[in-house]
Amino acid sequence: MAAELIAFVGGGQMAGSLIGGLLAAGHPAARLRVAEPDATRATALRGSHGIEVRASAREVADGCDALVLAVKPQVMLEALAGLAPTASTTVVSIAAGIRVDTLRAWLGPDAPIIRSMPNTPALLRCGVTGLHAPAGTPEASRQLAERILGAVGHTCWVADESLLDAITAVSGSGPAYYFLLTEALRDAGVALGLDASVAKLLAERTLVGAGRMADGNVDVAQLRANVTSKGGTTEAAIAHLESHGVRQLFAAALKAAAERSRQLGTQPSTSDTRH
Repeated sequence: MAAELIAFVGGGQMAGSLIGGLLAAGHPAARLRVAEPDATRATALRGSHGIEVRASAREVADGCDALVLAVKPQVMLEALAGLAPTASTTVVSIAAGIRVDTLRAWLGPDAPIIRSMPNTPALLRCGVTGLHAPAGTPEASRQLAERILGAVGHTCWVADESLLDAITAVSGSGPAYYFLLTEALRDAGVALGLDASVAKLLAERTLVGAGRMADGNVDVAQLRANVTSKGGTTEAAIAHLESHGVRQLFAAALKAAAERSRQLGTQPSTSDTRH
């Protein structure tokens, strides 16, 4: 049986990552297409992946099994002009904020539509993606969407579309929280007298090491407890953070991010929907 024909609308970083992941998983290059009007980017995609690249979505959508929408939300309507995919095409959107009802209004009622929210570590094939499929979506479409997004990391499903706003807050925006924490650790190290290059090395490599430790079967609460000796330095730092409401602060911050995601979803064609 031939591999599915997968077409991408948009050839930016995330699309390139998905294409690279699919190729690494054994998906044939001949069964991948991209619509990318930017000549420089189109040339780069052809050179790096050896796939077919056309200028418009209409040129790649015909006969495809999956149509992956990977353009910025504010130009999505223009990019989809003239498209009316049938029930044999699974539409997978990775655009933040654009609701299923909006996509259905633009594309017509026939094609199964699945929304997803990947995050930037997908660029390194270690991302995590939340997916939502409306009730009645064929199981084959769900599996196809999961194979595409699973090419760049882990996947999870939510039954309620509104929960994609929570996923945006936790994982879509999440890398920035860890970067901010690492930046704060670096700057605090400098304030304690460390050379800037030393503080940078310590903070960044600690982030990487802790991430690798968390990528296992031990709960992060237990990992934290394991390095928090009673009466020790870590306990002093954690107690200070807890006494200043660090958990409540994060809860409020993620609530603000989720609310902003909901707001952006009400104006998908005009809003700036960057994480």
